[in-house]
Amino acid sequence: MARILLALTDGTPVNITSCQSCTYQSWRASDDTLERRIFRSPLGVSQSTMLCSVPGPPGKQSPAAFSRLKSRFLCGDPFRCLRQLAAGRQDARMLADRPLSAGPPPATVDALIEGRRFALVWRNELGGLTFEVEAATGREFIKWAPAGSGIDLDSEVARLRWAAPWLTVPRVLDHGSDAEGAWIITAGMAGSNAVSERWSAEPRTAVTAIGEGLRILHDTLPVDECPFSWSNQARIADVHRRATQGHLDPTGWHREHRSLDVPTALRLADAPPPIDRLVVCHGDACAPNTLIGDGRRYVDLGTLGTADRWADLAVATWSTQWNYGPGWERRLLKAYGIDPDPPRSAYYRLLWDLGP
Repeated sequence: MARILLALTDGTPVNITSCQSCTYQSWRASDDTLERRIFRSPLGVSQSTMLCSVPGPPGKQSPAAFSRLKSRFLCGDPFRCLRQLAAGRQDARMLADRPLSAGPPPATVDALIEGRRFALVWRNELGGLTFEVEAATGREFIKWAPAGSGIDLDSEVARLRWAAPWLTVPRVLDHGSDAEGAWIITAGMAGSNAVSERWSAEPRTAVTAIGEGLRILHDTLPVDECPFSWSNQARIADVHRRATQGHLDPTGWHREHRSLDVPTALRLADAPPPIDRLVVCHGDACAPNTLIGDGRRYVDLGTLGTADRWADLAVATWSTQWNYGPGWERRLLKAYGIDPDPPRSAYYRLLWDLGP
């Protein structure tokens, strides 16, 4: 069995036990009644299920505790996290077994916090951490990446500052690096995450907001002035580089791609469809990277760059399955104002799956 840790919004760890399951169950409470939401996962091994265990009195599990559950995995992608665990990767198991609230922050982050109250709110599969820190004017966020992780925070700083005149994005307060890692401090923004408890309970509203927000982003950011690229050519070259280094593993791909061998996947990746419309893409248009409130706000712009709009749309629609369950893709596309395009969606989902 493999264990995955989620966390309550108050930092309490929640254990998830996986029996190599092909279903993913997420729980939330409404009016003290637990609601079970079942999603198909790509493991396809058995009909056993994943159950969550919330600390509480013996024999009881508090609906109030479930209502605070963050329905997202440490890596931000439940399918990828489960696939890594199923494949028995040691790094994935080590990550999954580490509570979000465990241990002091890295020394550099601790110095930046300066004794203020803080909470670890995100950990990705490469060891990157995000902390929410109280500030005199509200809150700040410190994003930290360990040295050698491959996370390029300097690129994110450049993209945030470039996009700021046109969109509401996190304002960079400071950034730097040392031998231990790199960091960014950004000002907190109004609004709540599109996969927060509130919006998970209102998937129609959330999905509509994500689709409308992505259209605003694509229509607003000026392609001719964008110095960053997320082109097929560069991404395909990176896929071939990773294949040469032995970093492409079909067991870690989404179920719909796991029947492919590496040569076949590379051949398909080498044949991108014609560009539908060139825009400045978000680069990671999954649901958690949109904040919903008075307007749309965008976070995690580290791979923002020019590309076909379907590079974003394919992943944004895919992420509705991960975060809200099946049946929401057409709602997002309708909110964006475009008809489905299965060939382009299929291509860009494969390219995404082959990426780091």
